[in-house]
Amino acid sequence: MSIALLRHGRTPWNEAGRMQGRADVGLSDAGREQVRGWNLPPRLRGARFVSSPLARARETAALLSDGRLQTDDALIEMDWGAWEGETLAALREREGEAFARESARGLDFRPPGGESPRDVQRRIAAWLDANVALREDIVAVTHQGVVRTVVALITGWDMIGKPPVRLHDDVAHFVELDGAGLRATWNIPLVDAPLRRRNAVAATRSQQ
Repeated sequence: MSIALLRHGRTPWNEAGRMQGRADVGLSDAGREQVRGWNLPPRLRGARFVSSPLARARETAALLSDGRLQTDDALIEMDWGAWEGETLAALREREGEAFARESARGLDFRPPGGESPRDVQRRIAAWLDANVALREDIVAVTHQGVVRTVVALITGWDMIGKPPVRLHDDVAHFVELDGAGLRATWNIPLVDAPLRRRNAVAATRSQQ
């Protein structure tokens, strides 16, 4: 079995470079066209679809599935609190050193009134552990912030400095359980175009 993690399609806020967090922004026209161009790997035929409850993820999942869809709050994006809707450039200009100090905390970075990546990691780790035990194929439509915490979980990255895996667009990330624990294969292309093909990078996390 495997869990395929997919980021939702593009939204107007993605296109404007704004941090969405819990804002319930739907897909843009370009985002709908993007998702319609995705082809799921044959191994996921018949997989169960689960999505974040936010509209952009639910719409993405609906475009890919046969209509049978569940939602799970564990897959929701990180809460950006008072910084939701901002751009990174605006935050850096307005908050200056305070923003730089907070960003340097890595997994413990916390926007005012929001949650930290470590908070997100705890809930997605519990969700992964519960669902890999079910031994069924799952397509989980979620958010970039969530996927980044899975990278940190499996690779041991503290979210300070350069990430060990560069996450691309139009891809799936497979998480599986083997004898060593959770294993991930990153950046499986969902579009059949030579310029978009990426080499998959594998990593493992030992069972605790």
